[in-house]
Amino acid sequence: MKYIAFLISLIITLVLAVALAISIGQTPPLGRLLDPYHGVWQNTYSEDYSKDNEFKIAGLSAQVEIKYDTNLIPHIFAQNEEDLFRAQGFVTAQHRLWQMEFQTMAAAGRVSEIVGSAALDFDRMQRRKGLGFGAEEGLQYIRGTDPETFSLMEAYADGVNQYINSLSYRNLPVEYKILNYRPEPWTVYKTALFLKYMADMLVGDKDLEYTNLRKLIGEELMAELYPDFPEDNDPVIEPNRRWDFTPLPINRPDNIVYPDEEILIDPMPAPEEGVGSNNWAVAGSKTQNGHPILANDPHLNLNLPSLWYIIQLSTPEYSVKGASLPGALGVISGFNENIAWGVTNATRDVRDWYSINFRNEDRTEYLYNDQWINSSLRLEEIKIKGESSFIDSVVYTHYGPVVYDPSFRGESQLKNFALKWTAHLGSNEQSTFLNLNRAKNHEDYLAALETFVAPAQNFVFASKTGDIALKVQGSFPLKWDQQGKYLMDGSDPIYEWHDFIPSEQNPATKNPSRGFVSSANQHSVDPSYPYFVFDDSFEHFRNRRLNSRLSEMSKITVEDMMDLQFDNFYLHASEALPLMLDYLLEDTLILEDGNVRRIVQDLQSWSFHTHPELTAPPIFEMWWKNLEEKVWGKWRKPQVPIVIPNKYQTTKLLTNSPDHEVFDKPNSAEVETARELVRESFEAMLQDYEEWKSREDELTWGNYKRTTIQHLVPNFRSFSVENVSTGGGRGILNATSERHGASWRMVVEMGEQPNAFGIYPGGQSGNPGSRYYTNLIGKWARGEYLDVSLRPQSEERDLLYTVTLKQN
Repeated sequence: MKYIAFLISLIITLVLAVALAISIGQTPPLGRLLDPYHGVWQNTYSEDYSKDNEFKIAGLSAQVEIKYDTNLIPHIFAQNEEDLFRAQGFVTAQHRLWQMEFQTMAAAGRVSEIVGSAALDFDRMQRRKGLGFGAEEGLQYIRGTDPETFSLMEAYADGVNQYINSLSYRNLPVEYKILNYRPEPWTVYKTALFLKYMADMLVGDKDLEYTNLRKLIGEELMAELYPDFPEDNDPVIEPNRRWDFTPLPINRPDNIVYPDEEILIDPMPAPEEGVGSNNWAVAGSKTQNGHPILANDPHLNLNLPSLWYIIQLSTPEYSVKGASLPGALGVISGFNENIAWGVTNATRDVRDWYSINFRNEDRTEYLYNDQWINSSLRLEEIKIKGESSFIDSVVYTHYGPVVYDPSFRGESQLKNFALKWTAHLGSNEQSTFLNLNRAKNHEDYLAALETFVAPAQNFVFASKTGDIALKVQGSFPLKWDQQGKYLMDGSDPIYEWHDFIPSEQNPATKNPSRGFVSSANQHSVDPSYPYFVFDDSFEHFRNRRLNSRLSEMSKITVEDMMDLQFDNFYLHASEALPLMLDYLLEDTLILEDGNVRRIVQDLQSWSFHTHPELTAPPIFEMWWKNLEEKVWGKWRKPQVPIVIPNKYQTTKLLTNSPDHEVFDKPNSAEVETARELVRESFEAMLQDYEEWKSREDELTWGNYKRTTIQHLVPNFRSFSVENVSTGGGRGILNATSERHGASWRMVVEMGEQPNAFGIYPGGQSGNPGSRYYTNLIGKWARGEYLDVSLRPQSEERDLLYTVTLKQN
């Protein structure tokens, strides 16, 4: 009997051993994953408890010292730039390797290699956007025009790879273990690809949606609802700026014909309305200490590991500090001893769509200027974990890749749509940031921006000598009035981009008389600028709140700028809600219900701030969403994408034209006005509110928007931080919504020595087991900051540990 028991025990042990050693579907081998000496348990360490103080690195010309402060911020001291960026690659990979690789694989359309066929549609879209093609063009351009930058990119890649080569399975980042794959070598191509990934993250267009809407409502109503400039235009460059250049000539063609059929596609995701970034600089004449102060807070996805990584880079020539992007060289938003700079999205239309007429099914030729010209074919092999590869045939025209065709998101119609995008151009954004890191004055700042092509950005500037400036930078196609707003006929050359606006004619300002420069994703200019400027997503509220506050402030301190970055005032609600309440309370009977009366009183007493504990903001938000649906929902049709008027334009209609035809319901015997829709939407809001109330204990703004900082793999919820209690929202200076917000806040006072502060929602480590993975989130949510001023090499204060990189 004991032999039978032993045999059963042995069989169970063997079966368990085999089960733990093999991978089933997408599940990694559990034995290896759960191995206490090599598996995920080894990822629960904290960097301050498990560290080496010395590494030997091949390729160094001199010793490099790295000093970590108590927030795990590295301060790298090298004797030359090649050693500096080799060390930056090594250090960044130590803390963010998985993130670096995952983001570039996402950009390249290679996620299926990691997670399987569930990501195939995503990967096909990434390939068809041409991100890999754009990175190849950019790398070729850098190699040919800027060998110095290319060499530094190689040094960075070598530093990353030396760290990768030192890794055993035991100390692989936990995501590799769970997803069951290993890192591959880093390359300069991946750095170029990562910069294209950022360009893709920060651009959007609605050409195809506008085309559908134009067919639905007509040209006249389109012009009224989507004006080129809003009534309250408060642009990036101060109004009535004198343009001291002779513009290039551009004439609108006489016979413009747009496609007139419905476009049935699943469009590419675009940035959410009201999400963007802020930056500004105030002159010494407006500050308490007489020094310029610069502030920047880019609003992006709130992810873990954080998009940003704080770092100081020092050589005998300069020291720079601020937010870097893991995968790219240098500091992206930061300061050195002489200048500070920051970026926001300039929201310019630099992507256009063209309808392509192919000669035959194999799509080897397409019609252009009454001739059939050759296309090219790019075969994209998409490897799929556990399955055979998928081969996608992507056709390229002279405009760019054919994204939509009958085989991809265009099954309902035999159409081919090609994408023209400045991110496909050969460019060298990497050198822009390297040169900003070294810059000493305004002239250096302007020279650094010359190589920046995409995405369009507003670069703010301040210097210790007292200058402040802002330039809208990128490569902007020279377009005739309204060009690029709708899908265009790819066979007719009148719809081509024929030139670009010269960089020196891009909107810019230096030391304006109002004493500040600022941007918040609004219109770049007023109508006096001589070129056509268009985008579908300009901001209309944050910019006006920001400029209003900066105009009225004086004796400004660093603390004032911190408070302004955390400003929770909801300008849209302050303009829309009083009118909505007036329309609602024209019917006095509505207050007979006690619950309704309490809700109305809550709204009436609201100060329009959006602190997380307040109860009025979610009521307004539900009401507004229902009102938008009542007004614009009638235009929506299944599988026909459109864009509806924004909050600003809708509010203007409510205010100035409550009897406008857009408020009338189709197929209704009565003629409805804004008043009826406001009341109906209030009733709908009450139902939504009661449903929410049944699920939620605390009916607060924080619990309504439930800000979540999510791991890059959404299914890894245990590596995310959910329901962070903080205020703000879309269209608010503190633009923290459910999944977006201030991904980095920085305030720098440029005196003799810079006085700098920064914070972001995450931590320096990409390891979920580290105490530095989420340690900054609480401070960020409360509007607090770290002191991130430059650190001398000799300083021992708040020192966590020191690492030395030595020549191998």
